[in-house]
Amino acid sequence: MKIKLSLKLIIIQFNQIMKKRYYFNRLNWILLIGLQLVVCAGLPNSSSAQIFTNKNYVEINPGDTEKNIVKKAANVVPAARQLRWQQLELTAFIHFGINTFTNKEWGDGSEDPKIFNPKDLDARQWVKVCKEAGFKQIILTAKHHDGFCLWPSKYTEHSVKNSPWKEGKGDIVKETADACKEFGIGFGIYLSPWDRNSKYFGSMEYNNYIINQLTELLTQYGQIDEVWFDGANGEGPSGKKQVYEYNRWYELIRKLQPKATIAVSGPDVRWVGTESGYGRETEWSVVPGDELKTEKIAENSQQKVEFAPRDMMANDLGSRSKIAKAKSLVWYPAEIDVSIRPGWFYHTNEDKDVKSPEKLMDIYYSSVGRNGVLLLNIPPDTRGLISDSDIKSLQGFKKQKDNTFAVNLLAGAVVKGSNAKKSGVLFDGKDNTVWATKPGDSTVVIDLKLSKSKKFDLLLLQENLRIGQRVENFVLEYKAGDEWKEAAKGTTIGYKRLLRFAPVTASEIRLRIVSSRLNPAIAEIGLYKQAPKEASN
Repeated sequence: MKIKLSLKLIIIQFNQIMKKRYYFNRLNWILLIGLQLVVCAGLPNSSSAQIFTNKNYVEINPGDTEKNIVKKAANVVPAARQLRWQQLELTAFIHFGINTFTNKEWGDGSEDPKIFNPKDLDARQWVKVCKEAGFKQIILTAKHHDGFCLWPSKYTEHSVKNSPWKEGKGDIVKETADACKEFGIGFGIYLSPWDRNSKYFGSMEYNNYIINQLTELLTQYGQIDEVWFDGANGEGPSGKKQVYEYNRWYELIRKLQPKATIAVSGPDVRWVGTESGYGRETEWSVVPGDELKTEKIAENSQQKVEFAPRDMMANDLGSRSKIAKAKSLVWYPAEIDVSIRPGWFYHTNEDKDVKSPEKLMDIYYSSVGRNGVLLLNIPPDTRGLISDSDIKSLQGFKKQKDNTFAVNLLAGAVVKGSNAKKSGVLFDGKDNTVWATKPGDSTVVIDLKLSKSKKFDLLLLQENLRIGQRVENFVLEYKAGDEWKEAAKGTTIGYKRLLRFAPVTASEIRLRIVSSRLNPAIAEIGLYKQAPKEASN
């Protein structure tokens, strides 16, 4: 199956633009038709990128009824690379570079590479710390806005090759990639679109420069699992802002690393809209295709030194009222980023301000527990090591998380009208199984009976995303005497929903799916008792 944009429609769009006298250049044209041209299940032309599949993108036809649109939305599912990314839950951002030595957050590209000398750098320590804390992937800032490269790029002199570290023979990207492979976690790269050191910035030649550096990163370090762009864009030496040829970059990534997700100025993963670590309480992964327009993404991302994240936390991105007006729907899940410290690069004076284990747990509940993936920044210090204060907090976070989710109190429960074997799919710890429901059921009640009363204060729900994200409203109730009482309620579930509530003791529980797009596909239900906070030393 292919989704094509007809030549006639392209010509019509071109004429409309020219009649309105819009500023027109090569990128305007690419942005207008590029994404539509490449949306297909399998392109015969090997020089074109497979941006979407026929499963994670669908067009809305002018004659589609609300019922048809809801059905289409219910059947949009993630591509394999997106599903793998969602299952990570926890990814670590490693901000490290020349800024670590200038004590700045944003460099201007004029830094002397000779100041970069992390004498004790140990990428294995980074990866080991992250893995032991439960993180399943690392994204390294291979190049930040200052243009300083953590690998010996042959396209710039502003890199580790001109630093005293390892006498200019070192390669931090390689060391980190190798460590990730050794410890069995994913590896991704951040490459700033804005290079304040490059003489090409502000010209079309700059896009070739980016392509060259991307090619180095995508061909020299084995499998790359994620490529992370923001929308940073300032003035270059010419005084002009750069026109980014995003589609060229996407095509190269799809060609050289087809399994990699492209985030955040990219087609696979979107920025949630804040750098607080907190996601929306209603988070749809299926959103109107307009949310994926490159210029809209860039408009709301980092663009200047004075950048402060704008609030894009509108509660409604994918509800029925939103998708009813859409021209297309796309699977576009949210990544939720935050730093373990106030800043993104390491600063000694912030050692006392590292987020506590309790704060990290709250962030976990409010990111992963709201159908997102948490990207937590953990910046190494000038030694080239993750600091003890950060490690201590990460260890406390891991302990609280493990203690909380050690035992699903529903394990062994039986669903009314079923048996233990059939009920077990709800507590098997697998996101690819599903509690069977009838195709026409958009409301479902799952009655659960425990062998004895248990105390709990935390609900876990998961949908099988291979079938789709469908649940719109749900309520958890428990039986007190002869009366059913509400413990918690919510809207979307998606990959994972975690809800905390006042402690309840009961042996009879029921989950009511109040509203769903087609029949719900519940993969997991769990009840837990939150672990007590650790006493501080």
